[in-house]
Amino acid sequence: MKILMLSWEFPPRIVGGISPHVYNLSLELSKLGVDVCVLTCDFPGSPAFETIEGVKIYRVDSYKFPAPDFTSWVFMMNTNMKISAGNIVTANEKEISLIHAHDWLVADTAIGLKHILRKPLVTTLHSTEYGRRNGINSDYQRLIHETEKWLSYESWRVICCSNYMASHVHAVLNIPNNKLEVIPNGIDAKEFNYVYDRAGFRKRFVNSTEKLVLFTGRLVHEKGVLVLIDAITTVLRDIDAKFIIVGAGYLKDEINRRVSEMGISDKVYLTGFIDDETSKKLFMIADVCVVPSLYEPFGIVALEAMAAKTPVVVSQVGGLVEIVEHDQTGVIVYQNNSESLAWGIKRVLTDERYADRIRLNAFRRVSEEYDWSCIAKKTLRFYEKILTEYEENDWKPL
Repeated sequence: MKILMLSWEFPPRIVGGISPHVYNLSLELSKLGVDVCVLTCDFPGSPAFETIEGVKIYRVDSYKFPAPDFTSWVFMMNTNMKISAGNIVTANEKEISLIHAHDWLVADTAIGLKHILRKPLVTTLHSTEYGRRNGINSDYQRLIHETEKWLSYESWRVICCSNYMASHVHAVLNIPNNKLEVIPNGIDAKEFNYVYDRAGFRKRFVNSTEKLVLFTGRLVHEKGVLVLIDAITTVLRDIDAKFIIVGAGYLKDEINRRVSEMGISDKVYLTGFIDDETSKKLFMIADVCVVPSLYEPFGIVALEAMAAKTPVVVSQVGGLVEIVEHDQTGVIVYQNNSESLAWGIKRVLTDERYADRIRLNAFRRVSEEYDWSCIAKKTLRFYEKILTEYEENDWKPL
Protein backbone atom coordinates (compact mmCIF):
# COMPACT_ATOMS: atom_id res chain seq x y z
CA MET A 1 0.00 0.00 0.00
CA LYS A 2 1.37 3.43 -0.97
CA ILE A 3 -0.16 6.53 0.64
CA LEU A 4 0.38 10.11 -0.47
CA MET A 5 -0.09 12.36 2.56
CA LEU A 6 -0.74 16.07 1.93
CA SER A 7 -0.17 18.62 4.70
CA TRP A 8 0.86 22.27 4.64
CA GLU A 9 2.82 21.79 7.88
CA PHE A 10 5.28 19.09 8.89
CA PRO A 11 8.25 19.27 11.28
CA PRO A 12 10.22 21.44 11.60
CA ARG A 13 7.37 23.65 10.33
CA ILE A 14 4.97 23.58 13.28
CA VAL A 15 2.02 25.95 13.21
CA GLY A 16 -0.57 23.92 15.10
CA GLY A 17 -1.55 20.36 15.84
CA ILE A 18 -1.52 19.09 12.23
CA SER A 19 2.29 18.94 12.07
CA PRO A 20 2.87 16.48 14.94
CA HIS A 21 -0.23 14.52 13.92
CA VAL A 22 1.00 13.89 10.37
CA TYR A 23 4.55 13.21 11.58
CA ASN A 24 3.60 10.59 14.16
CA LEU A 25 0.91 8.95 12.05
CA SER A 26 3.25 8.67 9.05
CA LEU A 27 6.06 7.10 11.04
CA GLU A 28 3.80 4.59 12.74
CA LEU A 29 2.14 3.63 9.44
CA SER A 30 5.61 3.07 7.98
CA LYS A 31 6.39 0.66 10.85
CA LEU A 32 3.29 -1.30 9.80
CA GLY A 33 4.67 -1.72 6.29
CA VAL A 34 2.83 1.15 4.57
CA ASP A 35 4.83 3.08 1.96
CA VAL A 36 4.18 6.71 2.99
CA CYS A 37 5.07 9.83 1.00
CA VAL A 38 4.44 13.21 2.63
CA LEU A 39 4.10 16.29 0.42
CA THR A 40 4.44 19.47 2.44
CA CYS A 41 5.86 23.02 2.50
CA ASP A 42 9.49 24.00 2.68
CA PHE A 43 11.18 25.31 5.81
CA PRO A 44 14.48 27.21 6.16
CA GLY A 45 17.34 24.79 6.63
CA SER A 46 15.31 21.70 5.78
CA PRO A 47 16.10 19.60 2.68
CA ALA A 48 13.76 19.48 -0.28
CA PHE A 49 13.72 15.69 0.12
CA GLU A 50 14.61 13.38 2.98
CA THR A 51 13.62 10.01 4.39
CA ILE A 52 12.69 9.76 8.08
CA GLU A 53 12.31 6.20 9.40
CA GLY A 54 11.11 5.00 6.02
CA VAL A 55 8.78 7.96 5.34
CA LYS A 56 9.64 9.97 2.23
CA ILE A 57 9.30 13.72 2.81
CA TYR A 58 8.98 16.07 -0.18
CA ARG A 59 9.09 19.80 0.62
CA VAL A 60 7.67 22.25 -1.90
CA ASP A 61 9.03 25.75 -2.48
CA SER A 62 5.97 27.59 -1.17
CA TYR A 63 7.41 31.06 -1.84
CA LYS A 64 8.38 30.51 -5.47
CA PHE A 65 5.80 33.03 -6.66
CA PRO A 66 4.89 36.33 -4.93
CA ALA A 67 1.65 36.36 -2.92
CA PRO A 68 0.14 39.59 -1.49
CA ASP A 69 -1.89 37.84 1.22
CA PHE A 70 -2.40 34.47 2.92
CA THR A 71 -5.19 33.35 0.58
CA SER A 72 -3.04 34.03 -2.46
CA TRP A 73 -0.15 32.21 -0.82
CA VAL A 74 -2.32 29.13 -0.26
CA PHE A 75 -3.33 29.19 -3.93
CA MET A 76 0.29 29.41 -5.12
CA MET A 77 1.38 26.77 -2.61
CA ASN A 78 -1.16 24.38 -4.13
CA THR A 79 0.06 25.21 -7.62
CA ASN A 80 3.59 24.22 -6.65
CA MET A 81 2.31 21.16 -4.75
CA LYS A 82 0.54 19.87 -7.84
CA ILE A 83 3.70 20.22 -9.92
CA SER A 84 5.72 18.37 -7.27
CA ALA A 85 3.05 15.69 -6.92
CA GLY A 86 3.28 15.01 -10.64
CA ASN A 87 7.02 14.52 -10.32
CA ILE A 88 6.57 12.18 -7.34
CA VAL A 89 4.05 10.03 -9.19
CA THR A 90 6.22 9.67 -12.30
CA ALA A 91 9.45 9.11 -10.33
CA ASN A 92 8.08 6.29 -8.16
CA GLU A 93 7.64 2.83 -9.58
CA LYS A 94 4.96 1.91 -7.08
CA GLU A 95 1.51 3.29 -7.83
CA ILE A 96 -0.22 5.56 -5.32
CA SER A 97 -3.02 3.61 -3.60
CA LEU A 98 -4.76 6.42 -1.73
CA ILE A 99 -4.49 10.18 -1.13
CA HIS A 100 -4.82 11.47 2.44
CA ALA A 101 -5.33 15.23 2.82
CA HIS A 102 -5.16 17.23 6.05
CA ASP A 103 -7.42 20.30 6.23
CA TRP A 104 -8.55 22.84 3.65
CA LEU A 105 -5.17 24.34 2.82
CA VAL A 106 -4.27 21.41 0.53
CA ALA A 107 -7.75 21.01 -0.96
CA ASP A 108 -6.90 22.11 -4.50
CA THR A 109 -3.97 19.71 -4.76
CA ALA A 110 -5.85 16.82 -3.18
CA ILE A 111 -8.92 17.13 -5.39
CA GLY A 112 -6.85 17.62 -8.53
CA LEU A 113 -4.80 14.49 -7.83
CA LYS A 114 -7.93 12.49 -7.06
CA HIS A 115 -9.32 13.14 -10.53
CA ILE A 116 -6.01 12.78 -12.37
CA LEU A 117 -4.92 9.57 -10.66
CA ARG A 118 -8.44 8.16 -10.22
CA LYS A 119 -7.59 7.17 -6.66
CA PRO A 120 -9.69 7.49 -3.48
CA LEU A 121 -9.27 10.68 -1.48
CA VAL A 122 -9.55 10.64 2.31
CA THR A 123 -9.51 13.88 4.31
CA THR A 124 -8.85 14.50 7.98
CA LEU A 125 -10.58 17.68 9.11
CA HIS A 126 -8.77 18.84 12.23
CA SER A 127 -11.17 21.77 12.76
CA THR A 128 -13.58 23.97 10.80
CA GLU A 129 -13.62 27.67 10.06
CA TYR A 130 -17.13 27.87 11.47
CA GLY A 131 -15.95 26.43 14.75
CA ARG A 132 -12.78 28.52 14.96
CA ARG A 133 -14.70 31.76 14.34
CA ASN A 134 -17.97 30.83 16.05
CA GLY A 135 -19.77 31.37 12.75
CA ILE A 136 -19.03 32.66 9.26
CA ASN A 137 -18.84 36.46 9.40
CA SER A 138 -16.82 37.61 6.37
CA ASP A 139 -16.06 36.75 2.76
CA TYR A 140 -12.59 35.52 3.80
CA GLN A 141 -14.13 33.09 6.29
CA ARG A 142 -16.76 32.09 3.74
CA LEU A 143 -14.00 31.22 1.24
CA ILE A 144 -12.39 28.84 3.73
CA HIS A 145 -15.78 27.42 4.76
CA GLU A 146 -16.76 26.69 1.17
CA THR A 147 -13.34 25.13 0.50
CA GLU A 148 -13.90 22.79 3.47
CA LYS A 149 -17.30 21.83 2.04
CA TRP A 150 -15.78 21.24 -1.40
CA LEU A 151 -12.97 19.08 -0.01
CA SER A 152 -15.40 17.08 2.14
CA TYR A 153 -17.75 16.54 -0.81
CA GLU A 154 -14.91 15.32 -3.04
CA SER A 155 -13.52 12.96 -0.38
CA TRP A 156 -14.50 9.30 -0.26
CA ARG A 157 -14.52 9.54 3.53
CA VAL A 158 -13.82 12.27 6.11
CA ILE A 159 -11.92 11.46 9.29
CA CYS A 160 -12.77 13.38 12.47
CA CYS A 161 -10.77 13.25 15.69
CA SER A 162 -13.75 12.97 18.05
CA ASN A 163 -17.47 12.23 18.12
CA TYR A 164 -18.03 15.91 18.84
CA MET A 165 -16.10 16.88 15.71
CA ALA A 166 -18.05 14.36 13.61
CA SER A 167 -21.40 15.79 14.75
CA HIS A 168 -20.07 19.30 14.17
CA VAL A 169 -18.91 18.50 10.61
CA HIS A 170 -22.23 16.81 9.88
CA ALA A 171 -24.16 19.91 11.00
CA VAL A 172 -21.90 22.65 9.64
CA LEU A 173 -20.70 21.15 6.35
CA ASN A 174 -23.79 19.00 5.68
CA ILE A 175 -21.73 15.81 5.37
CA PRO A 176 -23.73 12.54 5.72
CA ASN A 177 -22.97 10.58 8.86
CA ASN A 178 -22.12 7.45 6.87
CA LYS A 179 -19.30 9.37 5.23
CA LEU A 180 -17.67 10.25 8.58
CA GLU A 181 -15.13 8.15 10.48
CA VAL A 182 -13.89 8.89 14.02
CA ILE A 183 -10.20 8.18 14.64
CA PRO A 184 -8.70 10.13 17.56
CA ASN A 185 -5.35 11.88 17.75
CA GLY A 186 -2.56 10.02 19.45
CA ILE A 187 0.35 10.56 21.80
CA ASP A 188 3.67 8.86 22.46
CA ALA A 189 3.94 8.76 26.25
CA LYS A 190 7.55 7.60 25.98
CA GLU A 191 8.51 11.08 24.79
CA PHE A 192 7.78 12.35 28.31
CA ASN A 193 9.90 9.71 30.01
CA TYR A 194 13.49 10.94 30.17
CA VAL A 195 15.83 12.16 32.89
CA TYR A 196 16.90 15.80 33.26
CA ASP A 197 17.54 18.34 36.03
CA ARG A 198 13.91 19.14 36.83
CA ALA A 199 14.74 21.33 39.83
CA GLY A 200 17.23 23.40 37.85
CA PHE A 201 14.86 23.72 34.90
CA ARG A 202 11.97 24.69 37.15
CA LYS A 203 13.99 27.58 38.63
CA ARG A 204 13.97 29.20 35.19
CA PHE A 205 10.22 29.76 35.51
CA VAL A 206 9.14 29.82 39.17
CA ASN A 207 10.64 30.38 42.59
CA SER A 208 10.68 27.78 45.37
CA THR A 209 7.27 28.78 46.81
CA GLU A 210 5.29 29.15 43.58
CA LYS A 211 3.07 26.56 41.94
CA LEU A 212 3.47 26.33 38.16
CA VAL A 213 0.25 26.69 36.16
CA LEU A 214 0.80 25.92 32.48
CA PHE A 215 -1.13 27.01 29.41
CA THR A 216 0.19 26.02 26.00
CA GLY A 217 -1.50 26.79 22.70
CA ARG A 218 -2.13 29.49 20.13
CA LEU A 219 -2.97 32.85 21.67
CA VAL A 220 -6.30 33.14 19.88
CA HIS A 221 -9.88 33.60 21.03
CA GLU A 222 -11.03 29.99 20.66
CA LYS A 223 -8.27 28.67 22.94
CA GLY A 224 -9.75 30.57 25.91
CA VAL A 225 -6.52 32.19 27.05
CA LEU A 226 -8.37 35.38 28.09
CA VAL A 227 -10.61 33.28 30.34
CA LEU A 228 -7.45 32.11 32.07
CA ILE A 229 -6.18 35.68 32.47
CA ASP A 230 -9.46 36.65 34.14
CA ALA A 231 -9.14 33.68 36.53
CA ILE A 232 -5.65 34.51 37.76
CA THR A 233 -6.49 37.02 40.50
CA THR A 234 -9.03 34.60 42.00
CA VAL A 235 -6.40 31.86 42.16
CA LEU A 236 -3.76 34.20 43.63
CA ARG A 237 -6.00 35.10 46.56
CA ASP A 238 -5.40 31.61 47.97
CA ILE A 239 -2.34 30.20 46.22
CA ASP A 240 1.15 31.49 45.40
CA ALA A 241 1.39 30.57 41.73
CA LYS A 242 3.07 31.55 38.47
CA PHE A 243 1.19 31.29 35.20
CA ILE A 244 3.37 30.20 32.28
CA ILE A 245 1.72 30.90 28.94
CA VAL A 246 3.37 29.18 25.97
CA GLY A 247 2.49 30.09 22.41
CA ALA A 248 2.08 32.92 19.93
CA GLY A 249 -0.91 34.64 18.38
CA TYR A 250 -2.80 37.86 17.81
CA LEU A 251 -3.91 38.14 21.46
CA LYS A 252 -0.39 38.60 22.82
CA ASP A 253 -0.64 42.40 23.12
CA GLU A 254 -4.12 42.17 24.64
CA ILE A 255 -2.87 39.70 27.24
CA ASN A 256 0.07 41.93 28.15
CA ARG A 257 -2.25 44.93 28.48
CA ARG A 258 -4.68 43.12 30.76
CA VAL A 259 -1.94 41.63 32.91
CA SER A 260 -0.36 45.06 33.37
CA GLU A 261 -3.68 46.70 34.27
CA MET A 262 -4.39 43.93 36.80
CA GLY A 263 -1.00 44.44 38.42
CA ILE A 264 0.05 40.81 38.07
CA SER A 265 2.91 41.09 35.57
CA ASP A 266 5.26 39.32 37.99
CA LYS A 267 2.90 36.34 38.10
CA VAL A 268 2.49 35.82 34.35
CA TYR A 269 5.24 34.79 31.92
CA LEU A 270 4.58 34.74 28.18
CA THR A 271 7.28 32.56 26.64
CA GLY A 272 6.32 32.95 23.00
CA PHE A 273 7.08 29.99 20.75
CA ILE A 274 9.39 27.39 22.31
CA ASP A 275 11.06 24.29 20.92
CA ASP A 276 9.62 20.81 21.34
CA GLU A 277 12.09 19.68 24.00
CA THR A 278 11.47 22.71 26.20
CA SER A 279 7.74 22.23 25.79
CA LYS A 280 7.90 18.62 26.97
CA LYS A 281 10.03 19.60 29.96
CA LEU A 282 7.48 22.24 30.94
CA PHE A 283 4.67 19.70 30.82
CA MET A 284 6.69 17.44 33.11
CA ILE A 285 7.34 20.09 35.82
CA ALA A 286 3.94 21.81 35.76
CA ASP A 287 1.73 21.44 38.84
CA VAL A 288 -1.36 21.74 36.65
CA CYS A 289 -2.04 22.22 32.94
CA VAL A 290 -5.13 24.22 31.93
CA VAL A 291 -7.02 23.86 28.64
CA PRO A 292 -9.78 26.51 28.86
CA SER A 293 -10.83 26.28 25.20
CA LEU A 294 -14.05 27.78 23.87
CA TYR A 295 -13.84 25.51 20.80
CA GLU A 296 -11.80 22.32 20.75
CA PRO A 297 -12.39 19.51 18.24
CA PHE A 298 -10.08 17.21 20.16
CA GLY A 299 -7.57 18.63 22.66
CA ILE A 300 -4.07 17.31 21.98
CA VAL A 301 -2.62 19.57 24.71
CA ALA A 302 -4.67 17.68 27.30
CA LEU A 303 -3.25 14.38 26.00
CA GLU A 304 0.30 15.75 26.21
CA ALA A 305 -0.19 16.83 29.81
CA MET A 306 -1.73 13.49 30.73
CA ALA A 307 1.18 11.66 29.10
CA ALA A 308 3.55 13.82 31.18
CA LYS A 309 1.67 12.79 34.35
CA THR A 310 0.50 16.36 34.94
CA PRO A 311 -3.04 17.00 36.29
CA VAL A 312 -5.32 18.69 33.76
CA VAL A 313 -8.16 21.20 34.11
CA VAL A 314 -10.22 21.45 30.92
CA SER A 315 -13.35 23.27 29.82
CA GLN A 316 -16.57 21.37 29.18
CA VAL A 317 -16.40 21.65 25.41
CA GLY A 318 -15.87 19.60 22.27
CA GLY A 319 -13.53 16.64 22.27
CA LEU A 320 -12.06 17.51 25.68
CA VAL A 321 -14.95 15.84 27.51
CA GLU A 322 -14.31 12.65 25.52
CA ILE A 323 -10.69 12.55 26.69
CA VAL A 324 -11.11 13.66 30.31
CA GLU A 325 -13.44 12.09 32.86
CA HIS A 326 -14.26 14.49 35.68
CA ASP A 327 -12.70 13.61 39.04
CA GLN A 328 -11.14 10.49 37.50
CA THR A 329 -8.62 11.59 34.89
CA GLY A 330 -8.88 15.36 35.31
CA VAL A 331 -11.10 18.28 36.26
CA ILE A 332 -13.82 19.58 33.94
CA VAL A 333 -15.00 23.18 34.41
CA TYR A 334 -17.65 25.33 32.77
CA GLN A 335 -16.86 26.77 29.36
CA ASN A 336 -15.97 30.50 29.18
CA ASN A 337 -16.27 30.87 32.97
CA SER A 338 -13.24 32.30 34.77
CA GLU A 339 -14.64 31.59 38.26
CA SER A 340 -15.19 27.94 37.41
CA LEU A 341 -11.71 27.74 35.90
CA ALA A 342 -10.17 29.26 39.01
CA TRP A 343 -12.07 26.72 41.13
CA GLY A 344 -10.69 23.85 39.06
CA ILE A 345 -7.11 25.10 39.31
CA LYS A 346 -7.39 25.50 43.08
CA ARG A 347 -9.03 22.07 43.36
CA VAL A 348 -5.85 20.50 41.98
CA LEU A 349 -3.29 22.73 43.69
CA THR A 350 -4.75 22.43 47.19
CA ASP A 351 -5.21 18.64 47.35
CA GLU A 352 -2.04 16.69 46.58
CA ARG A 353 -3.64 13.26 47.02
CA TYR A 354 -6.45 14.18 44.61
CA ALA A 355 -3.96 15.56 42.06
CA ASP A 356 -1.85 12.38 42.25
CA ARG A 357 -4.87 10.14 41.73
CA ILE A 358 -6.23 11.89 38.65
CA ARG A 359 -2.83 12.31 36.98
CA LEU A 360 -1.92 8.62 37.37
CA ASN A 361 -5.37 7.54 36.13
CA ALA A 362 -4.92 9.85 33.16
CA PHE A 363 -1.48 8.47 32.32
CA ARG A 364 -2.84 4.92 32.29
CA ARG A 365 -5.66 5.95 29.98
CA VAL A 366 -3.50 7.69 27.37
CA SER A 367 -1.01 4.80 27.40
CA GLU A 368 -3.74 2.26 26.73
CA GLU A 369 -6.10 4.13 24.38
CA TYR A 370 -4.22 6.95 22.64
CA ASP A 371 -0.81 5.50 21.80
CA TRP A 372 0.17 6.34 18.21
CA SER A 373 0.76 2.67 17.39
CA CYS A 374 -2.91 1.98 18.21
CA ILE A 375 -4.08 4.97 16.16
CA ALA A 376 -1.96 3.89 13.18
CA LYS A 377 -3.47 0.39 13.27
CA LYS A 378 -6.99 1.88 13.26
CA THR A 379 -6.00 4.12 10.34
CA LEU A 380 -4.53 1.20 8.36
CA ARG A 381 -7.70 -0.85 8.83
CA PHE A 382 -9.65 2.19 7.63
CA TYR A 383 -7.43 2.52 4.53
CA GLU A 384 -7.98 -1.16 3.71
CA LYS A 385 -11.73 -0.74 4.07
CA ILE A 386 -11.71 2.29 1.76
CA LEU A 387 -9.67 0.54 -0.94
CA THR A 388 -12.05 -2.43 -0.85
CA GLU A 389 -15.09 -0.15 -1.14
CA TYR A 390 -13.49 1.80 -3.97
CA GLU A 391 -12.76 -1.32 -5.98
CA GLU A 392 -16.26 -2.68 -5.40
CA ASN A 393 -17.70 0.58 -6.76
CA ASP A 394 -15.70 0.07 -9.97
CA TRP A 395 -13.67 3.28 -9.40
CA LYS A 396 -16.71 5.49 -9.67
CA PRO A 397 -17.18 8.63 -7.51
CA LEU A 398 -19.13 8.10 -4.30
